[in-house]
Amino acid sequence: MPTSSRSSSKPVKSSAPTPKARTVRPRRDFAALEARRLRAADMFSKGATQADVARELGVSRPTALEWYRKWSGGGKKALRAARPGRPPLLDANDMAKVLKALRAGPRANGFSTELWTLPRVADVIEAVTGVTYHPGHVWYILRSMGWSRQRPARRAIERDDAAIDAWVKQRWPAVKKTPSAGKPGSVSKTRAGSVFSPR
Repeated sequence: MPTSSRSSSKPVKSSAPTPKARTVRPRRDFAALEARRLRAADMFSKGATQADVARELGVSRPTALEWYRKWSGGGKKALRAARPGRPPLLDANDMAKVLKALRAGPRANGFSTELWTLPRVADVIEAVTGVTYHPGHVWYILRSMGWSRQRPARRAIERDDAAIDAWVKQRWPAVKKTPSAGKPGSVSKTRAGSVFSPR
């Protein structure tokens, strides 16, 4: 009786490790988190224990303890959300001053050309506000103010548009003409019609 290589019912395990799918961490809903903390404050004010809050809101007991300590020290206001992350070094007033200085232009800020670079903007920010930023971070500040990257057109200072137009109209047609301009050409020496073939 012939045997088949597919007769085994067990799957064959590969010795190579299977790559794990990267999961993207969902963004935190700061409003929902704050609402949950404020609900805890309401529960504490009605006499609920930390264990009750932890069970009801689905948080750990240490979290409920932390919320209770904050609530005990400052009331419901202490459980309101603070801005996540590091606070910005420039406030709205500082940003307005920087924007005004940038709109005045590079020459008005003591630079020799009318070209903004990130190090120049960093210098202006430091001069106006006293806050030092790395030039690489200045780009984020510019984008938050609605500025975008602009590249100057690269043109020679000596460029003469009239001379270019005259050359295109007069000289280019003569340069463009070749011995076999109307026929398809070949570089093969053995083909008839090739520029290089003997005639």
